Amino acid sequence: MNRVMLIGRLTAKPELRYTSSNVPFARFTVAVNRTFSNANGERETDFISTVIWRKQAENVCNYLDKGSLVSVEGRIQTGSYDDKDGNKRYTTDVVADSVEFLESKAQRQNNAYNTNNDYADNVSPYDYQSGNTPSVNVDNDPFADFGDSVSIDDNFLD
Repeated sequence: MNRVMLIGRLTAKPELRYTSSNVPFARFTVAVNRTFSNANGERETDFISTVIWRKQAENVCNYLDKGSLVSVEGRIQTGSYDDKDGNKRYTTDVVADSVEFLESKAQRQNNAYNTNNDYADNVSPYDYQSGNTPSVNVDNDPFADFGDSVSIDDNFLD
């Protein structure tokens, strides 16, 4: 099964393009915070290349901007091409089946003022029951004093 679900913020305003047969598509990058901190206590962010097609591509470009909080559902697609120097390049993208807008324009603008436009460091989880995006204090890491590493004996897994 090849399914992907992401929640994150756009790193730039998506741009609408068209194929040679006039099918609309848009490419954008979603910044998704990891759920844990690294050894230095910092949260790392993954930047996921995403493409969406047809009417949803038009909607994404018309209504979303840099920093918009979105939920993306789709599949991973890999590919390759030869660059201008003849080197083989490999690609990995999420091909979105759906993109949900998780906040209003007013909420996005309020977040921009509160976070100094540092969207990648302020991705917060979406609360599906209430429909709200709660604020999360990422500085309060419950595993901060856990230790350097965890070792699990293979015999323990049997």
